Amino acid sequence: MALKTVICIGMAGSGKTTFMQRLNSHLHAAKTAPYVVQLDPAVLNVPYGANIDIRDSVKYKKVMENYNLGPNGAIVTSLNLFSTKIDQVIKLVENKRDLHDYCIIDTPGQIECFVWSASGSIITESFASTFPTVIAYIVDTPRNSSPTTFMSNMLYACSILYKTKLPMIVVFNKTDVCKADFAREWMTDFEAFQEALKEDQELNGESGMGSGYMGSLINSMSLMLEEFYSQLDMVGVSSFTGDGFDEFLNAVDKKVVEYEEFYKAERESLLKRKEEEEKARKDKSLTHLMKDLGLKDDQNPKAKSDSNDEADVISDLEEEEEGEHDGIVLRDEDEGVEREYTFAGDERTNGEINGQSAPNLQKRYQEALEQVAKSASSETAENIARYIRQ
Repeated sequence: MALKTVICIGMAGSGKTTFMQRLNSHLHAAKTAPYVVQLDPAVLNVPYGANIDIRDSVKYKKVMENYNLGPNGAIVTSLNLFSTKIDQVIKLVENKRDLHDYCIIDTPGQIECFVWSASGSIITESFASTFPTVIAYIVDTPRNSSPTTFMSNMLYACSILYKTKLPMIVVFNKTDVCKADFAREWMTDFEAFQEALKEDQELNGESGMGSGYMGSLINSMSLMLEEFYSQLDMVGVSSFTGDGFDEFLNAVDKKVVEYEEFYKAERESLLKRKEEEEKARKDKSLTHLMKDLGLKDDQNPKAKSDSNDEADVISDLEEEEEGEHDGIVLRDEDEGVEREYTFAGDERTNGEINGQSAPNLQKRYQEALEQVAKSASSETAENIARYIRQ
């Protein structure tokens, strides 16, 4: 069985670290000890044992001092420093893939520092390109009993899904304090959500959070998110009692199948398209180089047609008939006018170069061009010759 990666993302106070602790102990109790990665550089203590801890590589307080940063800036910078070694992290996890079924990853509570940073994308993409990867978005259930707060959290989840492009499970945590049945109903029954929103408006009054404008906006967003909900799995868990974690692991297995069927194929297609675009770009650059050097590419008829249809260099315009220069202003040839070219900062000529001060200017230009041609890289010449032979 392939190692499955679960990246736990959640806002500060959602119980994400406690969720990690309970998931770790639950998997240990099931005799399937996970490989644990801890990516929060600012945390003082973690209630679980981590196989890889970012604090062993990056000292958060030193980053703040050395770079004169605040808390969030230091977290982002620490993740940036850690992401430069992500290839080594992936190799360490790969070496243990036969001993573990799960790799669980804890991320900073400052959610934007991870999700919308370059380092967060690098870390997520590195794991997702190597192992089946699932996002677990942890939600504080008691704080989302209001329709407006619930909708805000769902929009956050939608943006994370769009950013990571990975299968997602919305985990409603703290169900021992507040059951998550209302959330499941709101996600599956639009009319039930509308009724709850109406009650919230009556409770808060028109001047509160449930004002007419806010209610209209939330209604519109709830209609838009119906399709989004269909792509999600929703589970309710209690990190305090351990309820719901079997259901969560079943949802992870389901999302791994979805990853293999859809997300992996889409990723491979995207990588292939990028590779083809890069190859086309290199071919076009080489074609332009050969054209500039006066070489012909007999094996690329498309390049020939392109050279006739498109003017890529100034020399291509020299054979055009008079009046067809497409905006290129040619130098006038009035007799009796002596051209002067001023180059600021030239100490030999006080900034002025003309026929009197530099009579051998054209000769020096020609010598310089010949010298550059002689010192051209032999490797470039060999590449061009090899391309022509092919």
